[in-house]
Amino acid sequence: MSDEKLSYEQARTELATVVERLEQGGSSLEESLALWERGEKLADVCQRWLDGARERIEAARAARGDS
Repeated sequence: MSDEKLSYEQARTELATVVERLEQGGSSLEESLALWERGEKLADVCQRWLDGARERIEAARAARGDS
């Protein structure tokens, strides 16, 4: 599944796994770098979901006339 098709929950769960593996240590430098890069991509996916949710909330509030 491509990163663009991941749900927020899927990306967050995988990101938590990546962080756990990095915290455990024991990986080679190359493996650690690959995990870090994957974590960065997953964090971006999560942030896009959160930004989209914020925009939808703001639009709904504006449509209702809330400030």
